[in-house]
Amino acid sequence: MLEYQRLKKDRRQLLALTGLTHNEFVALPEAFCVASATLYPADKTAEGQGRKRQGGGGRKGRVGTTEQQLVFSLVYLKTYPLQARLGARFGLSQSRANRWLPRLLPIVPHALEEWGVRPSREPEQFAKQEREPQETAELIIEGTERRRQRPKNKTKQALPYRGKHKTQSDKNVVVVNAKTTRVGYLSQTYAGKRHDKKIVDSEPLCYPPATILYKDTGFQGYEPQVPQTHQPQKSRAKGR
Repeated sequence: MLEYQRLKKDRRQLLALTGLTHNEFVALPEAFCVASATLYPADKTAEGQGRKRQGGGGRKGRVGTTEQQLVFSLVYLKTYPLQARLGARFGLSQSRANRWLPRLLPIVPHALEEWGVRPSREPEQFAKQEREPQETAELIIEGTERRRQRPKNKTKQALPYRGKHKTQSDKNVVVVNAKTTRVGYLSQTYAGKRHDKKIVDSEPLCYPPATILYKDTGFQGYEPQVPQTHQPQKSRAKGR
């Protein structure tokens, strides 16, 4: 069974299963607890109805503690296993894992916001969030893809088809702070066929005044109103 106390001691497995370092992992349960209390007050049931009895009674579940609930959520979001496999890792049946997921997953974004690391989804608000007084903001913009299940309908297969490796994918554009390595902006989700520059053209980002923006060739021709932009150039082939 995967337990919080044992997992936080194994840094390599921790990073592989949750995507977090040890320092990040031990700091998140407090914010997760606050977000859980906000979404699910103690005087109400999980369904949002008023309690007739005092909370805390009954049999203690395998993921009853805040730390175990956090591990359960992060492992699912990072590895995306089948519910039967996820339940087996935590000593739960498939039906019990299915009941826990819709309850715990909404807590994670609220916990990240409580912790102050949730990426902005509003292009107009990004400049205010990343503003650093009297400092130059070094930002990296990049398009990211993740594989998705292939639609069975043939007419729906063309839109997420990337054109590479015969796979379907979803795409987002992220902006990362080069100094803190923190993702400050996360675009809406688009089909993998959508080009990176077309995404940022449809979501006009507002950058802090003193910004150095690093981009790749996927953003060829993208010149926002910032003091400096840097884009790598293709090296010439040998012999030319």
